[in-house]
Amino acid sequence: MNGKIQAMNGLNFKLNSQKGNARAGEFTTEHGVVKTPIFMPVGTLATVKALDSQDIAATNPEIILANTYHLYLRPGTEVLNKAGGVHNFMLHQGPMLTDSGGFQVFSLGQQAEGKGQEAIAKITDEGVKFKSHLDGSEHFFTPEKSIEIQRQIGADIIMAFDECTPDQADEKYTREALDRTHRWAKQCRDYWEQNERKSAYGKYQSLFGIVQGAMHKDLRRESLQAIIDLNFDGIAFGGETVGYNMEGTTQILDWVRDILPEDKPRYAMGLGRDPQNIVDAVLAGYDMFDCVAPTRLARNGSIYFGELDFAEDKPKFVSPYNKGRMQIGNSEFKYDQKPISESCGCSTCQNGYSRSYLRHLFKTDELTYYRLASIHNVYFMVNLSKQLRNWILEK
Repeated sequence: MNGKIQAMNGLNFKLNSQKGNARAGEFTTEHGVVKTPIFMPVGTLATVKALDSQDIAATNPEIILANTYHLYLRPGTEVLNKAGGVHNFMLHQGPMLTDSGGFQVFSLGQQAEGKGQEAIAKITDEGVKFKSHLDGSEHFFTPEKSIEIQRQIGADIIMAFDECTPDQADEKYTREALDRTHRWAKQCRDYWEQNERKSAYGKYQSLFGIVQGAMHKDLRRESLQAIIDLNFDGIAFGGETVGYNMEGTTQILDWVRDILPEDKPRYAMGLGRDPQNIVDAVLAGYDMFDCVAPTRLARNGSIYFGELDFAEDKPKFVSPYNKGRMQIGNSEFKYDQKPISESCGCSTCQNGYSRSYLRHLFKTDELTYYRLASIHNVYFMVNLSKQLRNWILEK
């Protein structure tokens, strides 16, 4: 990189307090202030599965996600543009973030190859050629196209296009992928600048760069420095291990901690499957994280249950159930008239829906179950993050 690119950070990130590595901060978007650390519910197709916009708002998220790859394919940017952007399209006026589509192209390609099928994605220095998983039609994402799609979607925070590198990649391949990611990051930033850092609707869009490098310490440090030099509004950590391997996820931040800027939010992409993951991420120093798990697990009968224990120096999540997941289909809940949790503030628990009733809905495949269980799981993870923030702010 040819020196740092100077830019005013549109997020105006402010660090409010810190305990050890855990940070409490806040930043400003066109649709409101976001207070970190925060779990971000995933609305892949402009919907957090099974929830409408009022349900989403009732879980009190600071910010939610939408997915560039999937929204590009369906409904398409023309439909979103006609609606005036994703906020209007889904009737959600809170802050939103979109990813670049890079991870979906990578993961769907890996799935195809894993099934012995022809790879549906081909990476070149110019971008990624891929086949739609819906109809097999061919498409080509360049860094500029990824940013333009995100401009048309209209989220508050958008992501640079990157190559998501698998953990098992050797250093030679990882180096090639990293060089591409850094070139693409520069191209994304240039295109963002050319469009005055604004969406197609004239609103400021913050741009985050993504740190790659697989599990190679020197390449992770090099990647972070490259992203810092490009002076993005925020720093995301990507790659196969982030969010799936918590030991590796925290190790990556330890590798680069001495060069991490304090004035930018840190985003661990795809993290938040289990409640303890949130605790570990916050204690490691991440500010933002997202995962599809809360709604996916809910649909499959797993409901979060447990609480934070602040008795020791560091909080930990405690639950009588493995990984904090109550299996609502189990026979023990057949006659159980208690709500999921009497201390939970979600509407499912506050309205008194019993474990017995939820089990009945789940066992009979009633659609109401998906909504009630998803409301609880999403609220649970959002609220867990807020509790950790309050702990960091305590003197």
